[in-house]
Amino acid sequence: MTKEIWANLPVKNIEKSIAFFKQLGFKPNEKFPFTDTMASFFIGEKNFVMMLFTNDVIEGFCLNPVSDTSKGTEVLFSIDAESRDEVDEMLQKAKDAGGKIYAEGGEKDGWMYGGGFVDLDGHRWNLLHMDFSKLPNR
Repeated sequence: MTKEIWANLPVKNIEKSIAFFKQLGFKPNEKFPFTDTMASFFIGEKNFVMMLFTNDVIEGFCLNPVSDTSKGTEVLFSIDAESRDEVDEMLQKAKDAGGKIYAEGGEKDGWMYGGGFVDLDGHRWNLLHMDFSKLPNR
């Protein structure tokens, strides 16, 4: 059966993307060396693997063009934050690293706090802190 799953993201400029995700605090995955077409990071406590590949490499894998992220969203990555402060800190790190905030930190439904940013290649990331003690009974 399946051993693990990871995300492969197309990027226009591997060096800039490496710097961006390092600035966010993502951990370099030493198993895969950084090259001029590839990089790998771990995300979160469970070490979710994110692979970065230049657009031409992704197109070679998929045999179709990379999506235009300025016109639509193919996937939304969600990161479970420890606290509201962590949501706001990650949003600030993303902004400082050159990303764009598409949703400032704010409360939703009385038990969630979240916000979102867009990375250098237009991929959308959602940061969310969920306080299940405040979840309404249904």
